[in-house]
Amino acid sequence: MITIKVPATSANMGVGFDSIGIAVQLYLELDVLEETNEWIIEHDIPYLPNNDRNLIIQIAKRTCHKLKPHRLRMRTNIPTTRGLGSSSSAIIAGIELANYLGNLNLSIDDKIQLATKYEGHPDNVAPALIGNLVISAAMNKRVFWSKVYVNHVVGVACIPAKPLSTKESRGVLPDMLSLKEAAKGSAISNVFVSQIARGYLKYIRHIIESDVFHEPYRKHLVPELVQIRELLKKEYTYGTYLSGAGPTVMTLVPPQQVKKITHLLTEAFPEHDIVPLEIDRTGVQIIYHD
Repeated sequence: MITIKVPATSANMGVGFDSIGIAVQLYLELDVLEETNEWIIEHDIPYLPNNDRNLIIQIAKRTCHKLKPHRLRMRTNIPTTRGLGSSSSAIIAGIELANYLGNLNLSIDDKIQLATKYEGHPDNVAPALIGNLVISAAMNKRVFWSKVYVNHVVGVACIPAKPLSTKESRGVLPDMLSLKEAAKGSAISNVFVSQIARGYLKYIRHIIESDVFHEPYRKHLVPELVQIRELLKKEYTYGTYLSGAGPTVMTLVPPQQVKKITHLLTEAFPEHDIVPLEIDRTGVQIIYHD
């Protein structure tokens, strides 16, 4: 038996719309058990299928058509439709399931290419595969990616109880931006990548909160984004951004500030889950059991 363990991710990190994501320590775990006549996936999530209509199995079968059915057991503490990569974790689990059962010997790059093909964007799937922060771009049917090791950063997530579908969140985005706005967004993102890669964390707050591609159009769907920035404007943080398509709002803080920021957000948003999240450094893990 093996267990496939996939971390959650926070995509659209700061000014990295559809291009920068970071892995965090919430996990989907999939036990691969005995061979069966039909696919079975055991879990305790009421609205998810328990058969081959489950996304994990669909992705596995799409990756390798000759797989024999197995009994699977899934556990997850990644909230669904909250902007923390729940569907991406399922996609990665499906690819790893096919890789294991089909003896495919896929490389990391092979997996990133496949996962992006299935997901549509690499900024969630790439960090789920390899951990830490990943900068990526899909061009000419290929994904180019680079892993950045970020230290001394903890995320504090404000996770609203009400979900927000990616379709709804995508629907408010404009079809195009002016050249002036696009150039501004590109320049800000370039500086952000340079500073975070070099560890200049104390200088990134103004930059990370200056997205022009999606946050201005989504902030009315997630009022907590503006509220949290206002609440924390005098606190020492590395910045607050909308995680993925929302509604989770992520604040990056130095480790010594985690307790204080968590307390402030808990008091301000008692109806939401306030969760400190360490960065996952490893990405997907395959755990072998005797």
